[in-house]
Amino acid sequence: MSVFEPELHPATTFWENVAAGQLTFQRCVQCDGVVFYPRVVCPLCGGVELRWEQSIGAGTIYSVSSIPRRGQEPIVLCLVDLDEGFRMMSVMADDAGAAVIGQRVQAQFDPDNVPQRVVFTAGGTHA
Repeated sequence: MSVFEPELHPATTFWENVAAGQLTFQRCVQCDGVVFYPRVVCPLCGGVELRWEQSIGAGTIYSVSSIPRRGQEPIVLCLVDLDEGFRMMSVMADDAGAAVIGQRVQAQFDPDNVPQRVVFTAGGTHA
């Protein structure tokens, strides 16, 4: 069985983990590099042996953008540098208007969204 068969695609594993309330990422066994978004080959060294690790979900806002919506609260997109060494895009779930670059945030899982997704809230411990 090839590692490139669709049922083994790492994105499937990632979203299954999110559905189970876990934020996960990959780490390359060969170079120890952090890999996110999930892939079948390490973008750093080309290694194909990637192991899954669970993130604690704490990070720092790298960039933030507010997208206005007529008659509704704005959507606040953010790029977050997670403490494990990867950056991901998501949205702020609470007090979105106060989100600023450099702010500590914590990953949460949005139970009102199907499929479940990772969102961020203010707070989080320091790295």
